[in-house]
Amino acid sequence: MSKPTKNNKVWGGRFTEGNEEIVKRFTSSIDFDHKLAAQDIKASVAHAKMLHKIGVLEEAELVKIKYGLEKIKEDIESSTNSWSEELEDIHMNIEARLTDLVGVAGKKLHTGRSRNDQVATDIRLYMREAIADIKKELGKLQNCIITLAQSNAATIMPGFTHLQIAQPITFGHHLLAWNEMLERDYGRLLDCLHRLNECPLGSAALAGTSFPIDRDMTSKLLMFNKPTENSIDGVSDRDFTVEFCCFAALLMSHLSRISEEIILWMSQQFDFISIPDSFCTGSSIMPQKKNPDIPELIRGKSGRINGNLIALLTLLKSQPLAYNKDNQEDKEAIFDTIETILSSLKIFSRMIPGIKPNISRMQESAASGHSTATDLAEYLVKKGIPFRDAHHAVGRIVALAIERNISIDKIELSVLQTFCPNIQEDVFEVITLEGSVKSRNHFGGTAPEQVEAAALRALKRLEER
Repeated sequence: MSKPTKNNKVWGGRFTEGNEEIVKRFTSSIDFDHKLAAQDIKASVAHAKMLHKIGVLEEAELVKIKYGLEKIKEDIESSTNSWSEELEDIHMNIEARLTDLVGVAGKKLHTGRSRNDQVATDIRLYMREAIADIKKELGKLQNCIITLAQSNAATIMPGFTHLQIAQPITFGHHLLAWNEMLERDYGRLLDCLHRLNECPLGSAALAGTSFPIDRDMTSKLLMFNKPTENSIDGVSDRDFTVEFCCFAALLMSHLSRISEEIILWMSQQFDFISIPDSFCTGSSIMPQKKNPDIPELIRGKSGRINGNLIALLTLLKSQPLAYNKDNQEDKEAIFDTIETILSSLKIFSRMIPGIKPNISRMQESAASGHSTATDLAEYLVKKGIPFRDAHHAVGRIVALAIERNISIDKIELSVLQTFCPNIQEDVFEVITLEGSVKSRNHFGGTAPEQVEAAALRALKRLEER
């Protein structure tokens, strides 16, 4: 018989050789999964209460375990706790420390569970708490955007398609388009939370346990909607991490699009807005520069979040059921995604209220590019001209305006009538910027009164959350 060598005392009974140091370091996850400590302790308390109910733990043992776990929590919060790479992960670190504190009772805590269902439960608890924080920060950002939109309901700016001036709109209307993107993100986050909020504790390694556990009890204690239906899926499912990262990728894509517009609008070529100096940096060589580093960084960070999503999809795509060590790799992507989203939302919420529109420059830009040409075409249609004929006539009018280097509202009425005799004096009420914007007076339109109404609806949705 081979002489046993030093090995892991948690699972090493079957082994005659210990791991090499490089293997211990490679397989250890304590460097990052210590972030799950609070969730692991919370789930362990719930599990201990359930074990007491079914007779596995005596009252005195339950008291000891609760005391020990609370002590560990206090030590972690005060940074007096130390982590052991030898013990591999957060679960074994806490269990070993608990046993040191309370003795044999600590060794009983793992009855009826596995690290497989422990980690699956912990990561759901962690993400559920993070989602609550994200919901709060997302709501703050939306409130900032809506408030800015309200104060700019009548501020005229050019609307773009293909980054070419298209039609006059209001700045408030554009800002509320930002809010609609974020509103959809909020809905996706709620959907993710609904599917995430099931409790895998009690699935054990993969097949459940022979102990008469009460999974409904632990699920309720941990405030899940219900226990997971299938023990194999309970330990192997990481769909919720992918779904969360899908939400995150879309959110960061939206923040990136908003950032891109802020960057463009801050440039001298646009000069539509300014943002506070505290959200910009200067150049080490060019003293005149004011660089929009914050929106640029958020635009760049969207790539990280996309990468985390791809990493998780790749992680799952070839795994046979049930649990595999591959799933150790899910946490860093999740932690990074959560931290990046929260910091991006927080900094955006502080930056957006400081945006100051350059109203005169916006109006000047909206007046260029013949942005009221569509209004003229619609005017002709209302005078009985088929739309395609109206479109052609207005195109010729625009060509003349370009030739003369003037806007179409500066062309004399008599000249306009040479292109279409149906044009009357009232046309000049339609082809001004104010007239164009005001005419879009319908649900979802850019007319100032519609923008004000839309902002109030958006605020009401926030209040009802």
